[in-house]
Order: sequence, then C-alpha cells, then structure tokens
Amino acid sequence: MTTVRSLRQILATTDVHSAFSADSPLLGHLHQARADSLLVDCGDFFEGTGYYRLGGGVLEREILLALYDVIAPGNHGWPHYFEPALHQRTVCANAVNASTGDPLFRRLRIVDLAGRRTAFTAVIGLQAFSSIPVAQRAEHRATDPVKALRELMLAHHHEVDSWVLLSHSGFEQDLGLAEACPFLDVIFAGHCHSEHAGPVRIGSTVVVKGRELAVGYSVAEYSPDGWNGRTALFPHDTAVELPPTLASVREQLAAMDAQLAEPLGRITDPYRDRLLDRRALLQDLADRLRSGLGREAVILNETAVRTALLGGELTTGDLLAIEPFGNSLVEALVAPAFRHAPDVLLAHLAERVGPLLTSPTPLPAGMTNVLTTDYLADLCLGGRTHPTGLTLGSAIRSTLTNGGCQ
Repeated sequence: MTTVRSLRQILATTDVHSAFSADSPLLGHLHQARADSLLVDCGDFFEGTGYYRLGGGVLEREILLALYDVIAPGNHGWPHYFEPALHQRTVCANAVNASTGDPLFRRLRIVDLAGRRTAFTAVIGLQAFSSIPVAQRAEHRATDPVKALRELMLAHHHEVDSWVLLSHSGFEQDLGLAEACPFLDVIFAGHCHSEHAGPVRIGSTVVVKGRELAVGYSVAEYSPDGWNGRTALFPHDTAVELPPTLASVREQLAAMDAQLAEPLGRITDPYRDRLLDRRALLQDLADRLRSGLGREAVILNETAVRTALLGGELTTGDLLAIEPFGNSLVEALVAPAFRHAPDVLLAHLAERVGPLLTSPTPLPAGMTNVLTTDYLADLCLGGRTHPTGLTLGSAIRSTLTNGGCQ
C-alpha cells in the first residue's frame, strides 16, 4: 500500500560523489525525511570513491530511485542520467541535442508542496558541461542557462506559484542567476565544492547549498513571508531502520568495504600518517614520470586526484579515494599555436580544468608532445598520440609506496 506524503519542505543534496559507507547516516536520514520532504539532488551523485569504481554506479542508481523525487544531471556520471529509470526523474532546462536542439531531459516538473504548485527545473553550468569527457557529450550541447530559464518561465508562469532551481553551476554563478532570473524563489546550488553555503538572499530569491560528499544537506520551506533556506549536517547519533528496498544496498556496501580494506603496501615518508597534500603528491609524481620515462614534459591537473587521511598502510580504498576517476597516462599532442608559448598553454588548460602541476617548471618552449592524463588530452589538448601503459592510479600507488614508475 502506497503512503500518501504531505510535503511541507524540500531537502536537497549535492555532489555526493559516491561518498557512502555501511554506517553512513545519509540513507537512514533521507528515508525518514521522505515522510514530509520532497527529496532532490543537484548533480554529481556518481563518481568519487571506490564504491563507484567497484560497483559501476549500481548502488548510486538504487539509492536515487529509492529515495529521491527529482534530480539534476551533473558532469560526473553524465551517462547514468540517460538510463531509463533515472531519466524519468531528471530535469534540466538547458541541455539539448546538438543537432536538433531538442531537450535531452524533461525541462520541468510541477509538484504540489505546502499548498503551492511548485515548479522544479535544473541547469548545468557551461563550465561544468565542458568538463564532461568529450566522448560522453559528443551529441549534446548546453545552452545559456539564463535564456533557457527565462523561456521556461514565460511558457509556464501561469501554471505555477513558485519556482525552484537545482543548479549544477557553482555558488557564485548561482548568485548571478538569482539576479538575472528574479522569478526564481529558491536556488539549490551545486558543483562548486566551496565553503560558501548560504543561505544568501538576492532580492526575493534564496540561494543555498548543502555540504558535499554526503556530509550535509540544505532545506527550503515556504512560509507566509516567503521561502526560507537553511543548511544542516547528517546526524550520526540516530539509527533509522531502512525499507526493504534499501536492505540490499547496506549489504553491498558492507561487502565492498571488505574489498576496499585490502592492503597494497607500506606508505613511505613523507606521506605516512598524515593528510595527503595532493599538490605535493602530483609534483612528486610528475617529476618521477618525466625522469623515469624520459619524457620532455609532464602536465597533470590537480583535480585528477583528491586528498585523503593516510595511515601506515595503503589500502585499495585509500588509492581509489585518491584517484577515483580511473585516468590513464598518455602522450598528447600540443597544438601548434601553443608549442612556443607554454605560459599561454597553461593558462588555457587552467581555465578549463583548474590548477596544474608541471615538470619541469617552467615548461620548455618548442614542445610537440606532453605526458598527461587521457582526460586532459581529450578535453583540452590535441588528442592522444599513444598510451604509456600506465594508469594514474598505479603511478600514484608506486609513488606512495616508493615502488617507482614501472
């Protein structure tokens, strides 16, 4: 028998990035909150830990389908949002077919909430969209979010009382969206991985973001004075019984925990028993790769790895937490326009992917090829010339355990 839910508020997560564990409070709290909350996610629910690498998105899919009502697509895990069951729950106003201009997702969902017909839509920021691996978005295009939202409002303003946006753009960009689209009542922010959480009020629009990586969430409620937003952390001091639909998820998480605990080698100084400095690791790795493989230059992006608290032994879970994206190391072609302007090349790359590490520093002029990740090669450089036979993860493992680049 289906229980009728009387919805009084919206609860939003963002950038969960597969940050689960068998004892995580995320599942139990969301299950309990469903009684009177519409549950939404602002993108990047997939990719980021060993749970995704081991399960291939199965756990994430089960959780989203069991708990969430409306979801926005993120740049991580982009193909998953086209799976039939998830596609039905995904909304996005500005992702279209590159050839026809037809929407890739349902643009709008209207829900009765707190006595109001509330419209839910989403956008993916242009920078976030451009960071999707090229092959995954080959037939897709992102249009200007402001234009898409204004067109949507004009088409449906007579049908709804309130507008809620799930944005995968970044907190600062969402402040700009609030100014450009004052008809929006609530913007749930995502993608930015910043300390800015709000709530911030721009005119009558509330912009708010929950903590990433399953640490927290944000809430919006309607009152006679308008919409209000707040943030909270998932509680660790309460146990909530899960429904039968999620019992298998707990079992799968426990089984994966055993695989992630597998030891891979003793961690060497200066990495043992401390929080990993990812810039220091990547610089060490870039220097080792250049000298060990005899390459002229190495370029790595800082966002290819994540930090982690390390002990004395490197485990599979540690390694997959540090390098969760499965990158390979490849030779890449440097476009002619950049070969004698390495500073211009680095500025071009940094604008697309963030901070970079190079070896040597500065880069030499006249480069025709560089050693880098397949992601960076495909996204920003002239494409791969040939593989090295190394994964980024195996090179990181060798660096952390002093195994060398073999």
